[in-house]
Amino acid sequence: MWGEHTGFMHYHSASQSVLQILICITVCAVAVRAQEPAAGPETVGAGKNVVVVPEDKISTLPQRRNDAYEDWSKPELTPGMRSETDVIGEFEEARFKRDLIHAQWRDLDPIDLIVVKPAGVPKPPVILYLYSYPASLDRFKDANFCDFLTKNGYAAVGFVLAVTDQRFHDRPTNQWFVSELQEAMGASAHDVQMILNYLAQRGDVDMTRVGMWGDGAGASVAIMASAVDPRIKALDLLDPWGDWPDWLAKSSLVTDQQREAYLKPEFIASLKNLDPLKWLPQVKARDVRMQYITKDLTITPAVVRERLEAVAPRTVKIVHYESTESFRKEVGSTGTGFDWIKRQLASKPVPQKSARSAAKSTLAAKNSGQ
Repeated sequence: MWGEHTGFMHYHSASQSVLQILICITVCAVAVRAQEPAAGPETVGAGKNVVVVPEDKISTLPQRRNDAYEDWSKPELTPGMRSETDVIGEFEEARFKRDLIHAQWRDLDPIDLIVVKPAGVPKPPVILYLYSYPASLDRFKDANFCDFLTKNGYAAVGFVLAVTDQRFHDRPTNQWFVSELQEAMGASAHDVQMILNYLAQRGDVDMTRVGMWGDGAGASVAIMASAVDPRIKALDLLDPWGDWPDWLAKSSLVTDQQREAYLKPEFIASLKNLDPLKWLPQVKARDVRMQYITKDLTITPAVVRERLEAVAPRTVKIVHYESTESFRKEVGSTGTGFDWIKRQLASKPVPQKSARSAAKSTLAAKNSGQ
């Protein structure tokens, strides 16, 4: 298991382990019945055999949650987390190259990453894109979309939130993104930092020019990741979630039948250190834009938008769109949705010391000329 053994579990191992366990249990059950010992196996009702896993073996099975290895209750990356990555597909196009990567840094949660790089640019700036629940990776498999992302020489990384799409498997039927909100937000904030570690290890993108674009829950994750990781230099946020007591009480994503359970004190307490309302004033990105569609969207309640805007640093650029139709006309149909964040990463910032030296050199040259 991750964090307990020196050998890493391969990215296929989550599903393979489950399959192997089921096969093992089936074989053991058949063997027990075949041997027919005098005492017989434990039974529950007529003709039902129970296979008992010895207590000393339970801890060796993959566990979804391992607090000693990773703490989902806070956005800071837990020290000692280790990763395994493997490029399983490479696709060359005229204007870009797309890599499909299987990554894993926790049990039972292999992650698909898509890294898209523009052709002919050795170390381009890179932007992480994280769409809200329940978005999939399908858009990143579209050649036209990848061409759009890499326009003007930018690399792009696509992945999905925890407890979403291909990362939602082998769970009870009553679990979903919001019921597991601590895991969904905490693990995803850690994912961002582990992905940045992976990109730095690759060495083929400019880690001094890293941005992140997030939508909904993805924007919330971006806020928390930027507050604890200074490598993210620019944030572009669309309708971020947050202010969890108000969001859970009023968001249209939560049904009235579900709401009571999510408003219990223990559930709210589990999100105390994962609230963008707490982390937005602490973001380390030098350039931040926060966009909200003020009408039509009920997943992010108006009170949440108001409270997040109230705590945003004065340097944050806040943009409102009256409706989804206004957003479509001003942004969606114009093909400019990602232009702002690209502009923030367009050139390397001049270090303050270098800027002072350049100013002194210019002044000296002027004095010399005079």
